[in-house]
Amino acid sequence: TGMGGQKKEVALTEEQINAISSLKKGMKLPVKEYKIKDGTTSAPKRYNSGSLILAMENAGQLIEDEDLREQIKGSGIGTSATRAEIVKKLVSNKYIALNKKTQIVTPTLTGEMIVNVVSASIGSLLNPTLTASWEKGLTYVAEGTVTEEEYMQKLDKFVTQKTNIVKQNNFQYQLRQSFDQIAPYYQKKK
Repeated sequence: TGMGGQKKEVALTEEQINAISSLKKGMKLPVKEYKIKDGTTSAPKRYNSGSLILAMENAGQLIEDEDLREQIKGSGIGTSATRAEIVKKLVSNKYIALNKKTQIVTPTLTGEMIVNVVSASIGSLLNPTLTASWEKGLTYVAEGTVTEEEYMQKLDKFVTQKTNIVKQNNFQYQLRQSFDQIAPYYQKKK
């Protein structure tokens, strides 16, 4: 480690680079020695209002399916005109808190519970893959390969199916447990 605890990157030799690039999944490698390194990781940096909007814009990068990733590559969540308004609405509904001075965004207890409720009941709503698949469907409608009626039927079936799952399952006990675990972190400091 160098000054200020910063780690120096060790440059790899040409031989090492070639050895690494020739590795294949499942290969067995000889282990000459090993060391146990004690270290700590730090939590990822919190979003600020700007980086949150950027994350919304680039949400498609999290999608593994190449076709779907390509589908929302240029759009992400919301539009450039609506993203700031979405963040504003989340703040005004008290789902997230925005520090006026630092612009750091933090979840509120209500916001965290909403995510937990959705995650437990209709988890796919939290995944940009769903947005991408709806966008793909709309592209098919625009191209004429799928009719408007077919698209709406699929959407209607999805909503009906997910709503029935929520109605048939009793998530309250699971969610109560979740609330009890996270609520202490939101206690007002006296």
